Parts: sequence; structure tokens; C-alpha cells
Amino acid sequence: MSEVLAVRNLSFAYPGAEYLFERVNFDLHPGEILGVIGPSGCGKSTLALALCGIIPHSVEGNMQGDVLLLGENTRNLTVPQIATGAGIVFQDPETQLFLPQIRHELAFGPENLCLPRKEIARVIDEIASMTVMEHLLADNPNEISGGQRQLVALSAVLCMDPALLVLDEIASQLDEESTARILEVIGQLRDKGKAIVMIDHNLARLHLADRILVMGNGRIHALGYPRDILENGALLEHCFG
Repeated sequence: MSEVLAVRNLSFAYPGAEYLFERVNFDLHPGEILGVIGPSGCGKSTLALALCGIIPHSVEGNMQGDVLLLGENTRNLTVPQIATGAGIVFQDPETQLFLPQIRHELAFGPENLCLPRKEIARVIDEIASMTVMEHLLADNPNEISGGQRQLVALSAVLCMDPALLVLDEIASQLDEESTARILEVIGQLRDKGKAIVMIDHNLARLHLADRILVMGNGRIHALGYPRDILENGALLEHCFG
């Protein structure tokens, strides 16, 4: 099957600044997880925004190169079109949750796609079952734990059924139990054929990755199999100090 995501010579600089990263290239196929690591400030989160089309549509800067989502250049797609193909979950779920009931959070995306009411209910039930959130659907997101809120944010994105998921350090603020639950769901999503970009500073959480991309100093230091990357002490020392 053809790639879900193709990144071609991607470079980006914020206004008045030097390039944060240059000439990034990789492909991502259905059912594949790409881990992304690198020191703070190296551009991992900015890369995440570019992969989901937030750059260049909603964030100013100088973007060179191309991001192809399901064969279409994100430059040529509208934001709603991109939202049906790619979804992003951030480190802080509160930036993505704004409705007083979890069921409404999950319904928001499908409603904007004008899906029939019965189809929306079916999607919510399916996703809530997978993320084990059925008992929380009537709750307020502000009244549940941080780990549960992160699952709500992930579930809301999944209700749009995107082919690509970009997860930007979504477990960095969670306890061990919540992290284990998130990683279990990520594994299930891979098994369902989702293409996943998983950005994390904790190397141990990237054991699910099929490949790992190492960023730093404005460039890509390596892209390879987890064992080759994570056991390369000289590379990690050079990148993380």
C-alpha cells in the first residue's frame, strides 16, 4: 500500500529566525510508527505542526519542501480537508478540550463533518470502547484525571478517523499507569493500520516504534531501526549531551 505521509526536503524557519530544521525526508506507511527524538528546542513540535498542515496554514514562517498526506500536498488542501486525514494530540490535553461533556468532545469532529446522528453515536461508542472510556462519556473533562483527559483528547481525534496520527509527547505528564494505557491504545491503533508519528523525549516509551528519527542542530542525525538508534551511545551523547 502507498505511503500515508511523504516528507520531501522539508525545512522551516519562524519569521526573522534561522531554519529550525532543514531538508527532512521520510515516508510513513499504514500500520507503521515513527519515533522522533531530539533535545529540547530542536524543532520536534514544529515538525509535528508541519506534518498536520498547521504549518503553513495557521502558523507563519518560511516553509520549504513538501508534506504529502495521502498523496496530496498539504499546501493545496484546506484545513478541514487535512483534518479528515491527519490528527494531532498535544502534550497538554487542556489545549484541545473545551466542551463541558466528554460525549460532546467526541461528537464535535463528526458533527462538523455533517455525519448522520446515528453514525456519530456509532463512532463515539466504538472509540470509547477502544479507549475504555464508556463510563466517562457523561463527565466533564475538567473533573477527571490527567491521564483520562489525554485519552479524551486522543479519542476526540480518533472520532475523525484520520489515517495519520501525530502524538507530541502525549505521555510526558502522565503517571506510569496512565502511560501504560496510552501505549496500549497506540499499539491497538497500529494494528488497525494507523500511521503514527510519536514524538517523545523518553526513549523507553518508543519501544513500539518501527523506526526512529533523531533530530538536532537543525538537521536529521539519523533515521533507522530502534535497536540501531537506541544502542548507539555515541549518537545519543552527541545529540543530547
